Amino acid sequence: MGFLVVMELGSGALQGWFSPLLAAIGQQFDVGAGALNWVNAMYMLMTVACVPILAKLGDMFGHKRLLVVASTLVAVGSFVVAFAPSFEVFLLGRALQAPLAAFLPLEFAIVRARDERSASKSIGVLVGALTLGAAVGSLLSGLLFGAIGDLGIVLLIPAVFIALCVPVVVLLVPETTVRRHGRVDVIGAILLTAGLLAVLTGVSKAGTWGWFDLRTIALILGGTVLLALWVFVERRIQDPLVDLTMLTRDGIGLPIIASVLFGAQTYGGQTASFLWLLGDSARDGYGLGIAPATAGAIIVLYALAAFLGTLIGDRLARRISAPRAIALAGVVAAASFALMICFAGVSALFITSMAIGGVSAGVLLAVLPAVVVRNAPADSVGIASALFNTARTAAGAAAGAVFALVMTLFVTASTADATTDAQSTPLSFFAVWAICLAIALVLAVVGLRIRVTTPAAAPQSAPDLPTAQTIEDR
Repeated sequence: MGFLVVMELGSGALQGWFSPLLAAIGQQFDVGAGALNWVNAMYMLMTVACVPILAKLGDMFGHKRLLVVASTLVAVGSFVVAFAPSFEVFLLGRALQAPLAAFLPLEFAIVRARDERSASKSIGVLVGALTLGAAVGSLLSGLLFGAIGDLGIVLLIPAVFIALCVPVVVLLVPETTVRRHGRVDVIGAILLTAGLLAVLTGVSKAGTWGWFDLRTIALILGGTVLLALWVFVERRIQDPLVDLTMLTRDGIGLPIIASVLFGAQTYGGQTASFLWLLGDSARDGYGLGIAPATAGAIIVLYALAAFLGTLIGDRLARRISAPRAIALAGVVAAASFALMICFAGVSALFITSMAIGGVSAGVLLAVLPAVVVRNAPADSVGIASALFNTARTAAGAAAGAVFALVMTLFVTASTADATTDAQSTPLSFFAVWAICLAIALVLAVVGLRIRVTTPAAAPQSAPDLPTAQTIEDR
């Protein structure tokens, strides 16, 4: 367990490593801001494609074995990124790093197999380590680049760390024993991957191409058709990639719906919040005018607040029950968005409101996957956890694109140097936060309807022998 925590710290650091380096990456490969969007977009799209497949293979062939495969691919991708001669090769390395997102689902299955009764606490610790690692990675990569000035060396550091993880996984992590029997559903994997990639690519590019562009419409509609065909196929084959009856029969459906709502209101609304920090009301018509360096520190503060939430999530679930903890976190998230609207012009109160939302996000990050792991059948923990992560990621990406569209509905024309530009207004940010507030309240209602399976009692190593006192009582 201790090593898995260290591994998740490194995983989180790698996920947060690139954002402070984007400007340096652009200079290194001579690419503009539009192309730099693909540094994170490539990684996110490939995680949606590969995580369910790796998790399902873990259920079938062993979660440790697939954790070795995933960490090896991430290590190779990290070295490709560090030594990439061109931007295209750099993006290939980012694609190879996508199995990083499969670490958690595979680890969840390992900790449940280790001890089902303590799995919820272990999951909270792992998620907390991931959250803390992301904050540390974002801060450390920027500091290292400022001190060293060599992008290749800074990118090589996480590559070496992940490479060292591979032999330790082989030697120290125990293998799970429960297996999902059957054949590999190649057709289902292809349909799910192609459908998700098409829909998310269409949604993510809609802001550039336009929502009514033929390319956007073709990708979204084509991906939707592929996903519908995937559902049709999965219901009719003997060994599906995802047993869809698990969503209703085993109590996985509502937690995954909650993960969609969580991803939409948390990740979808973050861009607006951070833009508000950086915006200057005199120049942009909105915002608090906070310097980029200070805004980076606030982002780290938000991540630390989420880390605090992951630490208290399991305790809160044990005290008041997991469904009530989810509902309470949803209400607190709604309150944080309401406070952001009310105190948008006061820096200290706005930042405090964001931190409150961060604690709420941390609680949900700890409690929701624990519910999924507990409710999942023993031979399907990996794929159930992967569905949770994929649903959350996809919802966050889609919500970000939709919120960008919402913000374009509330603009004003500004004239400077004989040119007229469309400029966002405070109302556009308030509209996004109000939608997030409503989503958080729906999440609270859904949370109350979730049912949690009671963990099995720990097996006894040997039967209790009668004592003299028990014989006398008889």
